[in-house]
Amino acid sequence: MIRKHSITLHGHRTSLSLEDEFWTELTAIAAARTIPLAGLISEIDDNRDADSNLSSALRLHVLAWLKSAGAAPRQAQHDNGEAADAGAR
Repeated sequence: MIRKHSITLHGHRTSLSLEDEFWTELTAIAAARTIPLAGLISEIDDNRDADSNLSSALRLHVLAWLKSAGAAPRQAQHDNGEAADAGAR
């Protein structure tokens, strides 16, 4: 479900619409980085393209975070497979 969230960015109140799942992941990312959620959102806002909206930038940030977190274990499994193959020769 998409919900409206009101936040303060650089001293100005704004609202954004975001699915609950993305909001949950943003909260988890902030916790993993040990920064406040408002700080994470502000960081994403500061680094987004001027012609993109904040909700989209937040979704893309979550996607990139999840992809990078998921890529590491797959790469480790791949590397382990190569090492096992090399040892079998």
